[in-house]
Amino acid sequence: MTEPVAYRASERKRDRWLLFNQKPTMNVYEVIEPLYTAEQLQPHVKMTQTEFDEFKKLLSVGISTIYEAFDVIDSDRGEMDEFEQLYNRLFTNGVNAQAQSQIEFSKLWESLSTSSPEETIEIVPETKWFVVAKKPSFNGKYSAIKLLDIEDIYGIYGMYDYDKISSNAHQFDTKEEAELWTNPLTEAVQLPVEDE
Repeated sequence: MTEPVAYRASERKRDRWLLFNQKPTMNVYEVIEPLYTAEQLQPHVKMTQTEFDEFKKLLSVGISTIYEAFDVIDSDRGEMDEFEQLYNRLFTNGVNAQAQSQIEFSKLWESLSTSSPEETIEIVPETKWFVVAKKPSFNGKYSAIKLLDIEDIYGIYGMYDYDKISSNAHQFDTKEEAELWTNPLTEAVQLPVEDE
């Protein structure tokens, strides 16, 4: 958690509040409360590295309004692979999630007038859904499934032990897809994807 950047304190026997930019250390204050953190002053938008790269590419095109940004991303529709991840983020979820993502993106676009993308965007690891064993094997490692595609027939290729999820395990885009392959001994989990 980010440390507070401002505090308020009330003095004993007085009905007033004082404001501080650091936590007061004197014992004359009855109540000391944090007011806000630096992140609350400048909220961060979480993006994967791919989304961030597409966002920087969008900025380099010379777009000046949020309307133009939405139009460019929507006209690409993820088909030309230029803004595929941003399109998926902004236009392919349910109505409420889509509206929330678009509002967040609009606020991010507005904040660029006072700060750089690196100051307002937090890079998070990309995650995918995997089917893994609920309990570890005898050596303490968990197992994940790998699917084999032979003549359009999918089947379990096998369970294998892993320390970290890598390209060996089959990755699912949604929880629903992963749950189709679960059984009583396995479960669908969302995990960060390692770079290959």
